[in-house]
Amino acid sequence: MLPSENRLRRREDFATAMRRGRRAGRPHLVVHLSSGTDPHPAGEPGSPPRAGFVVSKAVGNAVARNRVQRRLRHLIRDRLSRLPAGSLVVVRALPGADGAAYEQLARDLDAALERLLGGVRT
Repeated sequence: MLPSENRLRRREDFATAMRRGRRAGRPHLVVHLSSGTDPHPAGEPGSPPRAGFVVSKAVGNAVARNRVQRRLRHLIRDRLSRLPAGSLVVVRALPGADGAAYEQLARDLDAALERLLGGVRT
């Protein structure tokens, strides 16, 4: 479970991350990152990074969607320390994510975050 201060809940926060942030796609997921260093700041500079997830019906039935969301939530929790303060992250699962192994989702998430954080360090 993600700590409450690290959760994206409001529709406006999801929209901000997806519209103003950078995007990196992988075979099973797309990661949107709006960092605190953007021209239009995502959050307060000292606030913790926050993450949200989008898992549509295209991924599978309710059981499959919940499984994918739990896996992604666990993976992002272990990577919060790599994210800049005040950043917003939206992880969008793609069709086929349910069939992917946990390790494959981890590799996809790491590759996407590495691409997005290439020039940004905390």
